[in-house]
Amino acid sequence: MTVGRELAVHRFSSIEALPAPYMKLFAEAEHQSFFLSIDWFRNFERTVADSTRTVVVYGVQQRGPNEHRAVGALVLWRYRRSEGPVSVHRLESLGNYYTSYFAPVASTSAAETADICRALASAVWSDRNQWDEFYLQPLDPFAPAYEALVGLLRERGLIVQSFPCFGNWYLDVGGRSYTEYVRDLPSVVRKNLPYNARRLERSFRVRHELVTATAGLEEALDDYARIYATTWKPIEPYPGFLPGLARVAAERGWLRLGLVYLDDEPAAAQLWLVAGRVASIYKMCYDEKFAKYSVGTVLTGRLLQHVIDVDKVAEVDYLSGDDSYKQYWMSHRRERWGIRAFNPRSVRGVFQAVKYVGGRSGKRVLAAMRTLGRRGPQPRAGASSEPSTAS
Repeated sequence: MTVGRELAVHRFSSIEALPAPYMKLFAEAEHQSFFLSIDWFRNFERTVADSTRTVVVYGVQQRGPNEHRAVGALVLWRYRRSEGPVSVHRLESLGNYYTSYFAPVASTSAAETADICRALASAVWSDRNQWDEFYLQPLDPFAPAYEALVGLLRERGLIVQSFPCFGNWYLDVGGRSYTEYVRDLPSVVRKNLPYNARRLERSFRVRHELVTATAGLEEALDDYARIYATTWKPIEPYPGFLPGLARVAAERGWLRLGLVYLDDEPAAAQLWLVAGRVASIYKMCYDEKFAKYSVGTVLTGRLLQHVIDVDKVAEVDYLSGDDSYKQYWMSHRRERWGIRAFNPRSVRGVFQAVKYVGGRSGKRVLAAMRTLGRRGPQPRAGASSEPSTAS
């Protein structure tokens, strides 16, 4: 796409409403991360979204002489959020604590990404009567789309704040075998791995299971739930999400669900996803009564051996959080950041800007407050059913 080529932005009210041309776009994006796959968003919408949150997908198409090519998409939901005495209308990335990565789904070309982000920023701004705060996270702060969106939102007069979300530890495998990887681990981990495995074998009848397809999956999910119920972790607020993700992953060939049984009792489980040569450590749990046997550590070692030697991944990703134990297993750390933009034509938007931005952008906040209410006619609610155009 050449710079200046006309783009059209269409709004869709659900993931399922996306036309067929967008499927290719999402299929390409999943090579970047399974968090950008159409299957990830479908499962999330099906198991997490409810009547209090309205899904909206901004789809970008290139207008050609014979066809409209899908070149970008931004998957969001809109809802009302209580912020103390204020109720804020937020337009936010479709995700929550289940989500460790988010980005606009767009072509990989940097030139195309800039144009696509310009079209998306224009469309979001044209719907400004429907939101007070625009919120995207967790993003890669070094991705072309991140810097483009921050700049383009500011161009339109929004008060924009960038903020860190969490640290993300990952392993650069570097073509090593599992044996070579273990050789490079800190001595305490390197020594404890075989010691803990031998101790388990001496104390119990140990059985390891690895579920990668639909066969045996439902029984494995039941055992996962049994283990999870013994932990200190809170009850899952969306009980259908994780089983739904596991079933989709099994169908796609992503699933690596490892379990350890001690004397035929489920003792530990870990759900990993392997997609695009990246193994993501998604969920982990173990029965508290087996904690002293380090059963979780043993399982982590076996799954690492599988993804490195069998799946031949290039990276292992520990996803969200700076938990201290992760640095023993992983080699590098990066950060995920967010973008929070406040609507200067909304009383609640300006209130939020004062609350979160404060003195750093005080002049811009005050200017927004002075001009508030002295604007021309606003877009009417519901006007977003028509495509907007950015060139």
